[in-house]
Amino acid sequence: MSPSPPLPIDPDWNEIWKARQHLHESSKHSDDPSHNWNKRENAERYDSTSRIEYDERVLTTINGLDITKESSVLDIGAGPGTLALPLAPRVKEITAIEPGEGMAAILTERMKKDRVTNITIIPKRWEDVIPKSDLAQQYDVVIASLSLTMEDIRLALLKMDAVSRGSVYLFWFVDMPFWERMYADLWEPLHGRPYYSGPKADCLFGVMYQMGIYANVEMLPLKKEYRFTTKDEMTAFFRRRFNVTKPEQEQLLDDYLKPLIRTKGSEIIISGDSTFAKIWWKKDVKKQDMN
Repeated sequence: MSPSPPLPIDPDWNEIWKARQHLHESSKHSDDPSHNWNKRENAERYDSTSRIEYDERVLTTINGLDITKESSVLDIGAGPGTLALPLAPRVKEITAIEPGEGMAAILTERMKKDRVTNITIIPKRWEDVIPKSDLAQQYDVVIASLSLTMEDIRLALLKMDAVSRGSVYLFWFVDMPFWERMYADLWEPLHGRPYYSGPKADCLFGVMYQMGIYANVEMLPLKKEYRFTTKDEMTAFFRRRFNVTKPEQEQLLDDYLKPLIRTKGSEIIISGDSTFAKIWWKKDVKKQDMN
């Protein structure tokens, strides 16, 4: 009788996350400033778009949180306050982790304008936050909404779990969001090398499972819209984003965008749908300790 084949070794999902994140980072080009959140113009564009585009998603997200008027909330990757500002009237206090200077500046300005006094901004990456010195407490609710760009996701999750005394809510991509599909379609034809998508919810769930976190999962629709006032504005935006500098590249990009364009009043809109996951768990009250 021939020996049985060896059982497969379980993959290390954290290492898979790291590898996918490295590949994803290698796909980016240094001339694309559109995701530099230190730049005010990028933060303003994101804020303007998010208030129109994400109203339904924000409402669904907030209504699905286990919060009361006495809740303390930690919002990781708060941006210009997409969740923090509408959450503020519903909870006692919010700590917003936001390293982008442009994002933090807009959040500060909107807090002043709306007379919001219960949000504290910590201008650091989550990887650089030291709970004992940067955070005054544990939180009833910890949120990381579409902000899981950490290289070592296991360490990031351990820290989130440690600073929560109630629930942790993660929101992350299931499939390639619309903007990544555009990169996947265009990057190789434009530049002769493939685009690598970042790690998705399958990898995230594998990491959590190996950590002993058996989370709840719900699939939700994710819509993305780019809005422009003129065709020239649209063209300039996407040429910067995809590093288009040559006439043949310009033609390829124009041909790709043409069937995606629709108009609404005076606006030019390009949009697409995808899916993201709400992943959440409640802390075991017996294991509350601040690391």
